Amino acid sequence: MTRPGQDEAEFERLRPLLFSIAYRILGSVAEAEDAVQETWLRWQSTGTTPTSAKAYLSAAVTRVAINALTSARSRRERYVGTWFPEPLLADPYEDPARAAELADSVSMAALLLLERLTPLERAVFVLREVFGFAYADVASAVGRSEPACRQLAARARQHMDTGRPRFEAERVKREQLAERFFAAFRDGDVAALRDVLAADVALVGDNGGKAPLFAERIVGADHVARLLAALVPPFVRIGGAVEAHEINGQPGALIRDADGGVLSAFALDILDGQVQTIRTVLNPDKLRHLGTVADAWAALRATRTAGS
Repeated sequence: MTRPGQDEAEFERLRPLLFSIAYRILGSVAEAEDAVQETWLRWQSTGTTPTSAKAYLSAAVTRVAINALTSARSRRERYVGTWFPEPLLADPYEDPARAAELADSVSMAALLLLERLTPLERAVFVLREVFGFAYADVASAVGRSEPACRQLAARARQHMDTGRPRFEAERVKREQLAERFFAAFRDGDVAALRDVLAADVALVGDNGGKAPLFAERIVGADHVARLLAALVPPFVRIGGAVEAHEINGQPGALIRDADGGVLSAFALDILDGQVQTIRTVLNPDKLRHLGTVADAWAALRATRTAGS
């Protein structure tokens, strides 16, 4: 049965929340969008009007996401190289009172920590700890009792607290440091890059075996600074651009070729006035939702020609 138009409007009002829940559970923009679409189909087909649309739809999208995560994890076990979540330019769910907390919960570092949890633990943690749902609603969403959900939440918190990422508390300081980093990156300035990198900074890449990769992991300010400085000058000569963006709630950038195609996404973890970790997503399959994806191999050949 098709629901009235007013319920369609209610679904659209809640869509940002539903996507944000699904993305945190799945770590994939495409899979989160599919989960929201499946939830819409279920919403259309139900013959009763729930007391709370928010509770009903949040529970529905959570169940869909848990099912999707189970199959997604088997695919990730076969993934080539390091796996990162699909980069997210902007979290559509807004809560000004909890903006910083929500941004940190969608960071690459936080989502990678969530990967350590079981699907049920992950769903309970997202609903309870990130979005503040009552245990009764969490229990309804995951099909467990309230006491069981409290235990799941406690285990999840323990796992998350063990490696919980820390970020520069002041947003302005993060943005200023990121500006210095990307300015030095564009200029190929090794000394300026060293100034903003932590001594044990790590540069880690996810290409899924489908794009050029400098190395899977490089550690140390000098090594990272020299590599980054060597990458950019030939890239700039062929018309490439470094376009600053917030990536997963943290400072970052999209790297585009001369035609505007997306080559990669950079996300920075910043703490104590230094860049602690640089994560770069180069797998073209994970960049498609950001626009036209550039041919990274062709860009690499062009930079080599420009540098010869």
